[in-house]
Amino acid sequence: MSEDEKSSTAAALPGWAAFLTMGSTIALCEALGVVAGLEVDHHFSTAPVGILIGVVLGTVIAVVSVVRQVRRYL
Repeated sequence: MSEDEKSSTAAALPGWAAFLTMGSTIALCEALGVVAGLEVDHHFSTAPVGILIGVVLGTVIAVVSVVRQVRRYL
């Protein structure tokens, strides 16, 4: 996909859809981080270390994903 096609696709989305996508991305990344952390804690009996690492990794992934989404509009 060329740069022009990417910018036209991003510009075609209404503002609310872009915010909905970003919000969903954040929620999904955080939820997956928490679930992964809980699973690690359950299997290795390392509570609360696993969930803390899962939340941190989920947050980092969410921030990176949202920054990439925002850069489409800049």
